[in-house]
Amino acid sequence: MSRSLQVLPLLAMSMLAGCVTSPANVVGAGTQLETRQIQTREYDTLDKPMTMRSVIATLQDLGFTIDQADAELGTVTATRLHEYTMRMTVTVVERDNQRISVRANARINEDSVTDAATYQDFFTVLDKAMFLTLHKVD
Repeated sequence: MSRSLQVLPLLAMSMLAGCVTSPANVVGAGTQLETRQIQTREYDTLDKPMTMRSVIATLQDLGFTIDQADAELGTVTATRLHEYTMRMTVTVVERDNQRISVRANARINEDSVTDAATYQDFFTVLDKAMFLTLHKVD
């Protein structure tokens, strides 16, 4: 039993180490179509202003500073300074008069981020924000 308690902290540290991303891990060479698919999610709503607010809140929750937001164009640009500078631009567009499409595009310096985990982290938080806002949960 004491041996398993000794292994537990090591396991937790290795899991946390896996969550740390560096520029070398997130800048890849996926095809343009693959990259677009991991960068885009669609939501069953036509409330563009609410979606824009959720995008801004999500970026702030993830440690980004909002540089520019344009509700008319449906774009938000934000920067996060960590071990490196990451800039993310999110575009919100109505599709087929039925839903909203959200596309995130992250860059580190001049390199596009193609790592699926980066976008999955963003959309996981955005999905929760959209759900809570759509269901008016505080």
